[in-house]
Amino acid sequence: MSDGPLGRSATARLLDEHGVSPTKRYGQNFLIDPNTTRKIVEVSGVGPGDRVLEIGSGAGTLTRALAAVGASVLAFEIDERLRPVLAATLAGVTGVDLRFEDATVVDLHELVAGDPWVVVANLPYNVGTPLVLDLLRTAPTVERFVVMLQREAVDRLAASPGSKVYGIPSVVAGLHGTVRVAMRVPASVFYPRPTVESAVAIIERVPAAAGTEVAIALASTAFGQRRKMVRSSLSAILDDPIEALEAAGIDPTARAEDLAPADWLRLAGVSHEG
Repeated sequence: MSDGPLGRSATARLLDEHGVSPTKRYGQNFLIDPNTTRKIVEVSGVGPGDRVLEIGSGAGTLTRALAAVGASVLAFEIDERLRPVLAATLAGVTGVDLRFEDATVVDLHELVAGDPWVVVANLPYNVGTPLVLDLLRTAPTVERFVVMLQREAVDRLAASPGSKVYGIPSVVAGLHGTVRVAMRVPASVFYPRPTVESAVAIIERVPAAAGTEVAIALASTAFGQRRKMVRSSLSAILDDPIEALEAAGIDPTARAEDLAPADWLRLAGVSHEG
C-alpha cells in the first residue's frame, strides 16, 4: 500500500475484502478522495509533535494522512467490523493510538487534559454537531477544531445573528471560538455518496468569559420559543426580564436570533448580578 491517502478503488477494495458495508446506523460516509484528504490535513495546520483527536476513523485514510505529517493521533472508531480494514490501512504507520470505543460516551475532556490538542475529523453526520459543542464547552485544551460535517451543520456553526440558521450551535461556537468555513466538499468524494454536501469548519478557540454557561442557558431558553420576543421567552427564568434586558443594552422586543453571543454574555452578567 502506498504512503499517501487512500483513494476510491483502494477503499472500496479493502471494505469488500473484509465484508464491510457502510451503515446508516453509524452515519458512515467514508472519505475516498486523496486531494480532499490532503487539503484537510493542510488547513488543519498540524505537524510533527501535534496531538490530534480524530473521532470516526472510518477506513483510516484521514488517520493515515495525519500520522504521515508527524502528528500523534488519538483516533476513535465505534464500528468493530472495521478492525481488519484499519489494521490494513494503518499497517506500518506509527503515532496512532486507535481505540474501538463510542466517543460519545467516553470522557474525552479527561483524555485530552494537559497539553494542547487539535480535533481533526470527518465526523459522523448523526453525532457531529453535539460532539463539537460538547468539546467546546468541556475540553479547553482543544485549541482548534477542523471538522467536516454536513454543509447545513457547518453553516449553523458559522451563522451570524439574523440568519435563518442562526441558533444555539452558533451561540456556543461564538462564545468559545471564532468560526470560518474552510472549504465546501462535494458528495462525490465519499463512499457511499451522501444526499447532501459537506463542508469543513475551522474553529479557533478563544478563552471562555465568566458567565458563558449562564449565557448558553439563557439562549437555550429563548431559542426554545424563538418566535417570541425575548421579554416573553425569558420570563420564566428572569424575575424582571425587561429590566434585565434593558440593563444589558438589549431591546426587549428582539427575538432570540437577533442577539449576538456577546449580547447573551452581557445579559448573563446582569442576571447573575441580579
